[in-house]
Amino acid sequence: MTGKRGWRSVSMAEEAFVPGYLLYLLTASSQAASGQFHSFVKSQGLRVPEWRILACLRDADGQMITELSRNALFEQSHLTKTVNQMEARRLVTRKTDSHDLRRVRIWLTSRGRKLADQLVTEAREHEAKLLGSMSTSDAQRIKPALRSLLDLLSEADVDIDIA
Repeated sequence: MTGKRGWRSVSMAEEAFVPGYLLYLLTASSQAASGQFHSFVKSQGLRVPEWRILACLRDADGQMITELSRNALFEQSHLTKTVNQMEARRLVTRKTDSHDLRRVRIWLTSRGRKLADQLVTEAREHEAKLLGSMSTSDAQRIKPALRSLLDLLSEADVDIDIA
């Protein structure tokens, strides 16, 4: 017998590992939910990392590459190339930091801000539909639980020894 995700049942004495593994559940949920929205992002002529960059700059415009890389969950060496491409499409612009001329900050252009605003509106609608399809109690708990996990894992003194 197989379930929704295609896993065959195991005997009552043995519990299947993968379908109950936290990291699998996080990844599978993210991929399923993101896949729906990312199709919309691609229909707008953007790649997913570009969407994340626009959203991050919309939240806090004028970030440096290092900060933007961390916030957009994007490798810094690849981010620079992507920002170059986005700058060529007039979605972002680089400006020297007025307090430290050695630093360069990335800013949304008016075109980039308009697109970011549209995408954030769509993302919020998608999120509301997704949460609306869950039970009220699950919908109310999921984001706080994920924030708590992220905060725990982000703390500098947390080291989960796996060896």
